[in-house]
Amino acid sequence: MKFTIAPDTHFSLAAAAAFGFGPRTGRPKPTGDEMRLAFVTDDMRHHAGVHLIQDSCGEITATVDTDADADPEAVLAQVRRVLSLDHPGAGWEEIGARDPVIGGLQREHPGLRPVLFHSPYEAAAWSIISARRYRGQAAVIRDRMSAEFGRTFTIAEEQVHAFPLPQRLLEAEAIRGVAPVRVEWLHAVARAALDGALDARLLAAMEPGKALEHLKRLPGIGPAYATLILLRATGVADAMTFSEPRLPGYVAHFYGTGPEPASPAKIEQLAQAWRPYRTWAAVLIRVAGDRLALPTAA
Repeated sequence: MKFTIAPDTHFSLAAAAAFGFGPRTGRPKPTGDEMRLAFVTDDMRHHAGVHLIQDSCGEITATVDTDADADPEAVLAQVRRVLSLDHPGAGWEEIGARDPVIGGLQREHPGLRPVLFHSPYEAAAWSIISARRYRGQAAVIRDRMSAEFGRTFTIAEEQVHAFPLPQRLLEAEAIRGVAPVRVEWLHAVARAALDGALDARLLAAMEPGKALEHLKRLPGIGPAYATLILLRATGVADAMTFSEPRLPGYVAHFYGTGPEPASPAKIEQLAQAWRPYRTWAAVLIRVAGDRLALPTAA
């Protein structure tokens, strides 16, 4: 089934494909105008494969492949969240107009919006798989789990593996490369997903502090990973936390606040100009600093 997504302001699918974190699928192509996504749907009962292509006018064609009893409109809504196309872009442009630093970074990274994990469920599972591991090693384990326990889609002539459904993950008593205690933690994530405790809308509607406490009840999820799940998987646009280790140094660099990393009070002060897109602004600063290979201290 095909849908058309018409972004309300400038949006670059090529920038989304090259984002660097969030879903590991959707790497840039030579033309840079397409993404391939395969994921667990928000109802936690189906898989979906989606091929996205952006034309020269900016419109995106989304070809959705999912189970017969799944809701393709819900899949499309999930894709919009993953690409941060569920929020009006005009407000984001206004932030850049009143904050010269954010405006400059927007011009340096045109059409870039945060790219999210497919769901809080997948973000929580990634947190457990990747903890105290090199990213590449964790990616291999995740991809192997997806191939063995998930579903494989052929999207535009390429195979893309979707992560296991929560129920299938619960049935996996042992997972290659994953210690037994982490398997138990993954099972807890799967149960939480099936119980609705990892619903993206539920978490996004909660006060950020309460959402973080809620997420930290999951075994194996500490403050840093709770923050990752909240900010990088729910679609919140205006939540601020201060557990991102690189942000203080990057803020100090771009805003010229001094040789030391910016304090939480300073970041909070600067972030007043970012409302109601504080999350997006922090992500943009993080992306810009990473691509410049800045040290965490200015």
